[in-house]
Amino acid sequence: MFAVLLLVPRGTGAGEEEAGASGELVMEHRGVSGTLTLRTPAGWTAQTTSGRPERIEARGQGLIVRVLRVEGELGLDSLHVQCMLERLAPPMEARPQVDYEYDFHEGEVGGRRALDSAFVVHYDEEVEGHKDWRQRNVTLVGQGESVCVIGMSPRSVWKGSKETRALLDAVMAGVRLD
Repeated sequence: MFAVLLLVPRGTGAGEEEAGASGELVMEHRGVSGTLTLRTPAGWTAQTTSGRPERIEARGQGLIVRVLRVEGELGLDSLHVQCMLERLAPPMEARPQVDYEYDFHEGEVGGRRALDSAFVVHYDEEVEGHKDWRQRNVTLVGQGESVCVIGMSPRSVWKGSKETRALLDAVMAGVRLD
């Protein structure tokens, strides 16, 4: 078990209570391998796919969390860059340049090497009603597997709501590896 939030700068300020704390993350979505679980609030939907990589995508309250898992330990930097290219639309439908909030914060989470980046992607057309989406990628490599946890929120929603930031952080931290 691990918490992704141990690694990085937080979207919430000091003294704020986390929305979506463990009591509120009542739904469990298990990956097809059986080794990966994503916890979400009630009412969120999730889809799982097998393949390379295994994928869970959960959606709720205007937020999206994708978790990609690959058996084996891939290169941390190269996997992180590959996962940063996970987007809501094809590459030709977004500006090539993104606006970084922070990039490549390194650390360790639950005995795994970790990288974390957050940035805004600008899409040419609206995606679910918004052109600008904040995306946070946390990549973990170790203990025989490689995992990316990707949180996405419309930028205006992210900037305008401490509760939304805390909720997305909590759902991203709701990833469990068995």
